[in-house]
Amino acid sequence: MVLESLISPLKAEKKPWDMLFHGFLYNTIAIFLALWIFEQYASLVMVFLTVIACVPLMYSTIKIEEKKDITIYSEKTLLKEHAKALSFFMYLFLGIMLSVSLWYVILPTSIHHALFSIQTETIEAINYQITGNVTQEVSIFLKIFLNNMRVLVFCLLFAFIYGAGAIFILTWNASVIGVAIGNFIRSNIGKYSTYFHIVPLAVLRYMTHGLFEIGAYFMVGLAGGIISIAVIRHDFGTKRFEHILLDSVDLIILSIVFLLIAAITEVYITPALF
Repeated sequence: MVLESLISPLKAEKKPWDMLFHGFLYNTIAIFLALWIFEQYASLVMVFLTVIACVPLMYSTIKIEEKKDITIYSEKTLLKEHAKALSFFMYLFLGIMLSVSLWYVILPTSIHHALFSIQTETIEAINYQITGNVTQEVSIFLKIFLNNMRVLVFCLLFAFIYGAGAIFILTWNASVIGVAIGNFIRSNIGKYSTYFHIVPLAVLRYMTHGLFEIGAYFMVGLAGGIISIAVIRHDFGTKRFEHILLDSVDLIILSIVFLLIAAITEVYITPALF
């Protein structure tokens, strides 16, 4: 397909920042196709069309990373190799998120209900669950951490069952965060002189802790995808499979550590800064 041919995993690893443009392009095309063809269900169709564009790249990358597990036996070296893939995945996520934010700000309010209604409802539900009847920081921390752990488990299951399935959860999260950033910009633009002030503030407000969260989700998605590919290749029960499993467990443990850092940052650092 046309979008699939734009970039390969090897090119993405060499120039990970290029994925910022690709993520933005994938989502922008998805938004206008969703509004044009499936306006009533655009908020979900936009996510699915973006996922369809991302799946070939993510699946090819997971296959490459699984091959590295077979040929590289040093855990330290493996983690460095995986970091290359995780780097361009992060840029892909940021591109999708920034696209959603931009179009939320630019498009007229009349279109928001069709295009962002489910994301808006999700944000309201999350805010209520986290802050409703909760006054202690420790309780808020536990709610945030446990909710993020639930998303982590979903990413792992989706990646294992569907190979590149974690990209759906991550694209959905990118759309939700993008709407939150866009809404913050529209709500607070009156307090600042230009968009050059409000846009960086809005991004930092959500991505100070968000980078750790999204990094964790990509790690566990990569781990689940690698195990899934290994099972498909009939490596189960062999020493190679055990090595792949050990590498995946390392990624899962590291992702949990990242989620812990993200929750601490969200509860104790982000409120102090913003």
